[in-house]
Amino acid sequence: MPPTDVDQGRGRSRPARTAAVLMLGWVALLWVLEALDAATGALHTYGLSPREVGELRDVLPMSFLHHGFDHLASNTVPLLILGFLAALGGIRRFAGVILTIMLVGGLGVWLTAPEYSVTAGASVVVFGLLGYLLVRGFVDRSTRDIVIGLLVAVFYGSLLWGVLPTNTAVSWQGHLFGLIGGVLAAFLFRRRAPVLTP
Repeated sequence: MPPTDVDQGRGRSRPARTAAVLMLGWVALLWVLEALDAATGALHTYGLSPREVGELRDVLPMSFLHHGFDHLASNTVPLLILGFLAALGGIRRFAGVILTIMLVGGLGVWLTAPEYSVTAGASVVVFGLLGYLLVRGFVDRSTRDIVIGLLVAVFYGSLLWGVLPTNTAVSWQGHLFGLIGGVLAAFLFRRRAPVLTP
């Protein structure tokens, strides 16, 4: 029995629902962690300090922590929107993209952040997703994703100024290396064209 229009509509909406649930859950986790940290101070140790071998364990956790609720609030909306758009491409691919962004961004901070600084925040991921979405369509040769990238550039392109060292209180290193990680992820996880046999 061929699929009906209703079945096809449900199939198209499933990735969007999955992406929305994933990102809402992720953001909810960040708020729970920040509330826990504000109440106990127990998570401060997972911020990333540069060039200490023991701190390499915090390369991934640093993206889940923030320096206060204002810091978290500033990351919440762009993380939700950019994460949702990226996750529409498939959860397995999205997981690889996020891991690449966190690793490249975190290691970049570990190598280049100022001495005695402690870096934390999801902005590494936000900038990584920005870079990923800006170039994904061109790498995949996907008209739809190119359009998405152009819309992202219109609404969030001004964030790119955050990669410049204009504010010593902001980790431009995390922004810059997160962005690089996102661009790299677009190439590492590009969609391969199907191989056709005669």
